[in-house]
Amino acid sequence: MSETVLVTGGTGFVAGWTIVELLRRGYRVRTTVRSLAREAAVRRAVGTEVDPGANLTVVAADLTADAGWDAAVAGCAYVLHIASPLGGSGGEDLISAARDGTLRVLSAAVRAGVKRVVMTSSTAACTPAKPLKRAIDETDWTDPDQPGLAVYRKSKVLAEKAAWDFMADHPATSLTTILPGAIFGPVLTKDQLGSVAIIQRLLQGQPPALPRLGFNITDVRDLADLHIRAMTKPEAAGQRFIAMGEALWYAEVAATLKARLGEGAAKVTTANMPDLVARTLALASPQMKAVLPLLGRTQAFSTAKARDILGYAPRPARDTVADCGASLLI
Repeated sequence: MSETVLVTGGTGFVAGWTIVELLRRGYRVRTTVRSLAREAAVRRAVGTEVDPGANLTVVAADLTADAGWDAAVAGCAYVLHIASPLGGSGGEDLISAARDGTLRVLSAAVRAGVKRVVMTSSTAACTPAKPLKRAIDETDWTDPDQPGLAVYRKSKVLAEKAAWDFMADHPATSLTTILPGAIFGPVLTKDQLGSVAIIQRLLQGQPPALPRLGFNITDVRDLADLHIRAMTKPEAAGQRFIAMGEALWYAEVAATLKARLGEGAAKVTTANMPDLVARTLALASPQMKAVLPLLGRTQAFSTAKARDILGYAPRPARDTVADCGASLLI
């Protein structure tokens, strides 16, 4: 294939695997990094799976600045907007970087006449404050004004809403959004692990006891494949797609690591943290406070739309967890 695809955030976990899959399928890939000093790291990570060669180019563009985006998008048929901003100190900085960065990418894509933008959102953007009796689907939205909403979750919903509002006025370029859960799977590099840090901490013996939290797991390899399917399927234009496999409790994730990795998971705890202890810790721990609304919560999500339109077929969650853990031990 001769088409060029821009992938934002080339140093990231999801972006890395997406670049690998695009190269395997014959696309030319251009990817953005905040500094060209990171180009060698991107090539090393991608090179663990496929020879990047001349079909991969790396350019500098930062979500928090206008410079570089028009050049990054020039000549591209598609844009996969996967980058997640660090957002400085967090708070409003993170929200602004996510929303404004998304609009920078979309504006450049529209000016360049890109066919389609596929944006990585999150199920954080489609989860109501209270569990529903039915499965959550793509018609659902998180209320960004709900009390106690974590800044990360708020940034995701506001960025996606801003994207849809902006693209409504620019119909020549279509938009598709993908909403994954907790993204695990084998790592290409141990830098910028994102949600994989949960698995890494378990292997290191942290936390010492497991709060009653559940993870709706998305395999990074399945997610990369789904981005490309969403990019090319005509029926995907203008659609949201929830992308996740099975749900596992924290304790089930830990048990899977111990069962599959043997001595490599010797430090993984099997002790459960009582809810009262978790609530007490939240008084002093910002990290625990952020996840407290999810304590003990179970919620079904429907992936019927992704399965029917995109042929999404997620692999077993325990395989994803085991593959993730094994790659961290190398």
